[in-house]
Amino acid sequence: MSPDILTVAQMACADATTIAGGTPGFTLMQAAGRAVADAIVQRWSPRPVAVLCGPGNNGGDGWVVAQRLRAAGWPVTVASLVPPERLQGDAALAAQACLATWPGVGDGQPGWQTLAPQALQGAVLVVDALFGAGLSRALDGVAREVLDLAHVRGLPIVAVDVPSGVWGDDGQAEGAVVCALTVTFFRLKPAHALMPARALCGEVVVADIGISGDVLPTLGIQTWDNQPALWCGQWPQVDAAGHKYHRGHALVWSGPLMTGAARLSALAAARTGAGLTTVCVPQQAWAIHASALTCVMVHPVAGEGATQWQSGLESLLEDHRLSAVLIGPGALGGTQPSGLKGLVLTVLASGRPVVLDADALTVFADDPALLFAAIAGHSRPVVLTPHEGEFARLFRDPSVGLTQNKLSRARAAAHLSGAVVLLKGADTVVATPDGRAAINRHAPPCLATAGAGDVLAGMILGLLAQGMPAWQAACAAVWLHGEAAAAFGPGLIADDLPGLIPQALKRLG
Repeated sequence: MSPDILTVAQMACADATTIAGGTPGFTLMQAAGRAVADAIVQRWSPRPVAVLCGPGNNGGDGWVVAQRLRAAGWPVTVASLVPPERLQGDAALAAQACLATWPGVGDGQPGWQTLAPQALQGAVLVVDALFGAGLSRALDGVAREVLDLAHVRGLPIVAVDVPSGVWGDDGQAEGAVVCALTVTFFRLKPAHALMPARALCGEVVVADIGISGDVLPTLGIQTWDNQPALWCGQWPQVDAAGHKYHRGHALVWSGPLMTGAARLSALAAARTGAGLTTVCVPQQAWAIHASALTCVMVHPVAGEGATQWQSGLESLLEDHRLSAVLIGPGALGGTQPSGLKGLVLTVLASGRPVVLDADALTVFADDPALLFAAIAGHSRPVVLTPHEGEFARLFRDPSVGLTQNKLSRARAAAHLSGAVVLLKGADTVVATPDGRAAINRHAPPCLATAGAGDVLAGMILGLLAQGMPAWQAACAAVWLHGEAAAAFGPGLIADDLPGLIPQALKRLG
């Protein structure tokens, strides 16, 4: 599946360009309906089907589905929101073509019925061809009533393009119900990847309907499904003649009390390929780390407070062999907020790629502008990895718009902060200041466990230390994080994740 994700407008442009190039719109509609019918036939044996058709081209696709299934010997009923004679354009042609094959039409049998709950009588499968991705309001009226009834009855629903009620560009879903299968065309839309809509789509099939990939460069695509194809070309290459420093030296700061988070991050950085990994830690916690870590080095800094620790960290950062730095996991325990701010600013002043996670973000909630100014003055890439709570505390600026969809919020936050923003969740979004964004669908529910984010931050660090560009490193780490967790399944805890990374890398190839 291609990683490109198209907005509703971009998809309309792809359609229009194809039609202008000589492919009739009705040909595209026939291909779309055929693709849906084929997907149904591949997954179910013949059974009574109710095809629910709307007033536009999505409904036209439904008329083609009905014609194709009936030709294959399936019992089919069509229920339409509007009479066929009121349809326009290609949808009207599709309805006419379907009804022309219906026995008894013209002899007092209309071949269709008005959409109503009675349309589900005897149905074992439902095709939702009511509204497509262009809908920008809540689903209501009889359309909602019929789909709700189908859901209550437990009937499998196959959605054409998106489940009716889903907004294609942002994943909102007011009135939509859970579908067993969604068949969309040419490329994914944001709603197929963003929650809550993604959870309603069921299995998603992207069908080829005859639109050439040649149209893609004209569309200005800036959103992608997070797949290896998106970042494998930037994956760090291991030089057979190289040594450990060629693979980068990753540095993790640890607070003095909550030490487990930093160890998880450090192990993840090492497992992801960093040639060396060091944990920098206040002297009082050195023994804890040293007794628990073997391949990871532990560098103690003297002193009883953040001002002295900052001086020790500055001295360590004078080592030009240090490649990238992570600060945040477990950093606030035993450290005053003002002291942690100083440590973060020290790291940002070091001229290295930086990952800021957890406490390193929260500590700037009272002064986000201070952090963003430091990032602006930083010569190397910065990756911020907030979950929704941390994001809301840090990005209160009206330009971010906390009521916007997740994709828009991540983009706005990246533009405001000047950093790559990785907004975590079941539909993690990784956005850049210039507007590029990837949506991750590759994350099992078992990742919702304490410490999993610390591992993710360490994986990003390990890739940055090896020279991988920041956006690609963040996207790759998110995907591998999900791949490692999926291999383990239920019962996963964060301690398991670093040891699962090598097998995930092998499966990546």
